[in-house]
Amino acid sequence: MRQHHFDVLIIGSGLAGLTAALHLAPTHRVAVITKRGISDGSSNWAQGGIAAVLAEGDSYASHVDDTLVAGAGLCDLDATRFTVENAPSAIAWLREMGVPFSTENGELHLTREGGHSHRRIVHVTDATGAAVQTTLSAKARATPNIVFFENHMLVDLITSRKLAATEAGTDTPARCHGAYVLDVDRDEVETFSASHTILATGGAGKVYLYTTNPDTATGDGIASAWRAGCRVANMEFIQFHPTCLYHPHVKNFLITEAVRGEGGRLLLPPHLGSHRFMPDHDPRAELAPRDVVARAIDFEMKKHGLDCVHLDISHQSPEFIQEHFPNILARCAELGIDITREPIPVVPAAHYTCGGVVTDLHGRTDVPGLYAVGETTCTGLHGANRLASNSLVECMVFARGAVEAISQEANQAQPTMRTWDDSRVTDADEMVVISHNWDELRRFMWDYVGIVRTNKRLERAAHRISLLQQEIQEFYRQFHVTRDLLELRNLVQVADLIVMSALMRHESRGLHFSRDYPETLMEARPTILVPPAR
Repeated sequence: MRQHHFDVLIIGSGLAGLTAALHLAPTHRVAVITKRGISDGSSNWAQGGIAAVLAEGDSYASHVDDTLVAGAGLCDLDATRFTVENAPSAIAWLREMGVPFSTENGELHLTREGGHSHRRIVHVTDATGAAVQTTLSAKARATPNIVFFENHMLVDLITSRKLAATEAGTDTPARCHGAYVLDVDRDEVETFSASHTILATGGAGKVYLYTTNPDTATGDGIASAWRAGCRVANMEFIQFHPTCLYHPHVKNFLITEAVRGEGGRLLLPPHLGSHRFMPDHDPRAELAPRDVVARAIDFEMKKHGLDCVHLDISHQSPEFIQEHFPNILARCAELGIDITREPIPVVPAAHYTCGGVVTDLHGRTDVPGLYAVGETTCTGLHGANRLASNSLVECMVFARGAVEAISQEANQAQPTMRTWDDSRVTDADEMVVISHNWDELRRFMWDYVGIVRTNKRLERAAHRISLLQQEIQEFYRQFHVTRDLLELRNLVQVADLIVMSALMRHESRGLHFSRDYPETLMEARPTILVPPAR
């Protein structure tokens, strides 16, 4: 079995991971683990942009207030201020890296999205994430001290307690020393040791049947941190993006928030008079926060028995649409939809995991030596509902915070690492069972733990999760690990955390709406889960 030694191990190659890697490279030897290609994560898919106070008349206080309002009273004020105040310098760093942001008259073009009181969204037309990812990937590949390991999948974190597990009566303080990682191409588990490990693995959208997320979003960082002894918070707050393209031949294609920011209107289909329904639900209409818009669409679809609703931007000129939304225009045209003349069919879909691994402002988790940044975390910024375009800036601000903390800590002497025990056999029926369990999980999570919830539905989900966990854990103990098995193991763990958190919240707040508890309590409290002693 191969063993690798680095100063810092970064698991994930999206914006959070690459930001950390590029800032660490001058002084540390860095390994970046990514389970598929370097650009196959959620960052590459981000369309809308990055929020920062840059316009005259805007202010940090306004951005903070907008974030707090969207977060339904649950945002941490220190984390929110920390993010907002560091956002402009993060944008400046991206410009130094060469990201080609859209401009107008020589200045950054700022658009507006739902929940924002000002235009403060910097973007690269409607493909901001792809432009940022492409730019930083090229920089990182050309940077000495950064080594990429593509098609490598996190199996589990290595902690001092796990290393001492075979010694009876050992009470070793937990510290992270790296990770076991599956080299998918070689089909072999390798050992990575490092003084510092950063989880930048993204969210868990694939726990649901319909999602805007790529196939890599399987909650690997959240699940592995929980198993290592880290607290997890606010997992009940899963953001459903209101507008995912509805088409039988396409999955996961997001219609950016900016379409509504630039005047897009949500309509019922023609046989219902093409009625613009958002003003019936909220005075902010299409510019209401995502949780409000998603619930409104869900309500109208169920009320009228619809498969989708329509998002119309055709009142804007074709030139305007081509300039601002060229990728959406081209993708829809491939499917026979001319968005300059007709509306786009859309449905809500799981989009963003607002909860995650509890960290401080420097990405520190409960386990020394282990950091987490980006969507895999719960920093307190997003509260009960993430404000549009606050996610990419969070990746950069907290990655830089983690780098600052790591730079102030000396490298630790590494203990003797045990190699992975691979004395297992592969069952010929394994993949069939994994595929079946994967489908079952995603379907009942969509039906029972979706946009609108009840205690009875949550209890049904909890029962099925318990059965799946037993079956999957048996496979994990007995058979050769595969990427599909590892992802399913993590998804079931994340599903369990979501349902546990949802059952604990006896109110409706932000993204969590319960028919049994429709009122919002006066005091906003986070849902914090503590892993059992192992």
